[in-house]
Amino acid sequence: MVNRTRLSFVKMAAVAAVVLFSSAALHAQDNVFTGTNTGADRIRIAAANFRAGSADAGSLKQTFDSVLFNDLQNAGVFDLVSKSLQPQSMPGTPQEMHLDEWTAAPVSAAYVAFGSLSVANNRVVVNAYVDDTHNAQYPQVLGKQYTEAGDDNGARTIAHKLADEIILRLGGGIPGIAESKIYFVRAAGGNKEIWAMDYDGANAHAVTHLGTISLSPRVSPDNSRIAFSSLGKDGFQIRMYSLLLNRPISFPSGGGTNLSPAWSSNGQLAYSSSRTGDPEIFITDANGGGAKRVTNSRGPDVSPTWNPKTGSQIAFISGRSGLPQVYIMDADGAGLQRMTDGGYATSVSWSPNGQFLAFAWDRKYGPGAPGGQDIYVMEIASKRWIQLTNGIGRCDFPSWSPDGRHIVFAVGSGARAEVWTMLADGTGKHKLAGTGSDMPNWSFR
Repeated sequence: MVNRTRLSFVKMAAVAAVVLFSSAALHAQDNVFTGTNTGADRIRIAAANFRAGSADAGSLKQTFDSVLFNDLQNAGVFDLVSKSLQPQSMPGTPQEMHLDEWTAAPVSAAYVAFGSLSVANNRVVVNAYVDDTHNAQYPQVLGKQYTEAGDDNGARTIAHKLADEIILRLGGGIPGIAESKIYFVRAAGGNKEIWAMDYDGANAHAVTHLGTISLSPRVSPDNSRIAFSSLGKDGFQIRMYSLLLNRPISFPSGGGTNLSPAWSSNGQLAYSSSRTGDPEIFITDANGGGAKRVTNSRGPDVSPTWNPKTGSQIAFISGRSGLPQVYIMDADGAGLQRMTDGGYATSVSWSPNGQFLAFAWDRKYGPGAPGGQDIYVMEIASKRWIQLTNGIGRCDFPSWSPDGRHIVFAVGSGARAEVWTMLADGTGKHKLAGTGSDMPNWSFR
């Protein structure tokens, strides 16, 4: 039976619940540029329906066309031409492409992706091209063949790969996220297991089958392992699951309650442990060896996250001054800075470029206070912040995408929690996983 007192403490620590604090709030700034709200014009691109290259390509082609269109639309860098505005022609080769059809209004595309999809020997084969419509002499900017297993998942995989290639070439040299994964907690039957899904919510499936309560999954930089906290005979301990072996692997118990693991870009692990009394931040190597305590204060220190750009700084939530606030420090505990000043902050995440923090914040916390817990992004250098969510419910557990253009987060709590995603400027919000889904984490790549 689960120890309810212990579980209550764990829930409290997981969201950095601590004692009373009040102070003046920061002022929001309009000029915090996160990468999707820089004011630059978006590239207008058309994703043509691909030509069927074989008689049995029909359903797989529909999947491919739909996924490619959605991937480019979700990227946050394109102005995608609506399918209803596109020419009736369906070019399958460069010789069949008539650029004037795609440059004329209302299409007005600067680039067009097109090609053919066929099925042969139980394989999907896609010949894909991207043309610059304003360069009639040398229009081709991409020509590539892809092949995968001849099923729906194979068609999806090729669409993701092509989308990422287009985003890389046309979107400023930053790789796309269509092939990335999101790991999250799914509640069912009194247990909580670790699940995974594609970046767009497809192919959701259970990873662990432990029959207990598991929290805070964090995937390693090389996508080979997931670290998480799980309830066992010794209480909540850090557990490790190998995605290569598809089974749990050993990780030493540290004593006390151990929560919220976080990977650095070079493979170190930070987590919160109460082994010395108050929860403090510890750092170990990837196998749990050489544990080193890096905080020492009264009040819980929880929810660490590394600066993925440098691997030498940690942001975390601390109650050392009262209600939980966001702090950053060097990996050895030096250089401590308090980032928020008031309210009630939880669940911080560091952007891939090292410039921003995303966190959940009830900025006017207290009985009768207006507002609620929402997702905010802060520019570290200036401490200027913007509010990204409002009025959709209690928001928590933000996690940056590897391209820095998107944030995944949880809406609601407990059995009603859902996983949502949005662009890093707060636009494009939509649900990825339904009720009972919580604590999402985006893979490094």
